[in-house]
Amino acid sequence: MTLEIDDPIKLSEEAIEHISNTLNKIKTQVIETSFQLPEHEIEFFKNSKPKILSKLIYFNSIYKIETKKPHGGEKIIRTYLNNELNNLKIFFDNNLEFYRYHRTESTYLDSKYFIRGKHDIKLNIGTNYFDADHRFTTSHDNTIAQIMANDLIQVYLEDELTKLERTPIKEKIQINPKAIQTWTGSKVALIELLYALHAEGSFNFGTSDLKDVVEFFEKTLKIDLGQYHRVFLEIRIRKTNRTKFLNTLKETLTKRMDNSDE
Repeated sequence: MTLEIDDPIKLSEEAIEHISNTLNKIKTQVIETSFQLPEHEIEFFKNSKPKILSKLIYFNSIYKIETKKPHGGEKIIRTYLNNELNNLKIFFDNNLEFYRYHRTESTYLDSKYFIRGKHDIKLNIGTNYFDADHRFTTSHDNTIAQIMANDLIQVYLEDELTKLERTPIKEKIQINPKAIQTWTGSKVALIELLYALHAEGSFNFGTSDLKDVVEFFEKTLKIDLGQYHRVFLEIRIRKTNRTKFLNTLKETLTKRMDNSDE
């Protein structure tokens, strides 16, 4: 499976196929062999299987979210993403007791939750369990996987909402010609500046990748910075004045301050 795919739909398609095949192989092994001890069965259905199944649920959910995403402005998409977040909240509310059991790492009901054929109807069993293959399913292993997946889905949705917050800035630059600025300094100077700002953690509270920062400025300023990593290497190996542009900025700004004081 190729993970370096920018398109979330294509990535999800590949991931779903890969994980499904893996899960089917594991299912065959589990059905054909027996667990030596109940503790081993509990460990598998409480931890091992949910870790794999949660990824399948996650990518399947992302596939659905992206393929059903409406076409429209920022408000429409924001409403759509917030509704998806609300669906996670509904699942949380409907499974609150089990969430507490899972989050507190409790074990006193493991023999009912994670041993095949030991389900208790009083313990809020999902409807899908009754149609499942009970040779490879317990009453709550799918619920554990869904909880794990929901944590990942929440992060994905919140990231998408964060991206929307930056959209109005881009739109403003595109529709307002007066806001467009042309970089007339050297590319080396701009690269030195961007590396300094990134090192300072000035973008998105220090969470942005340098590549994203460079691409944003390239699009905004309509400039191609080329092999900026190589340029930075050349800046690093300067024998003197490695921060040439930054030093010049400091001197120029200081002079302007001094002149303003006169």
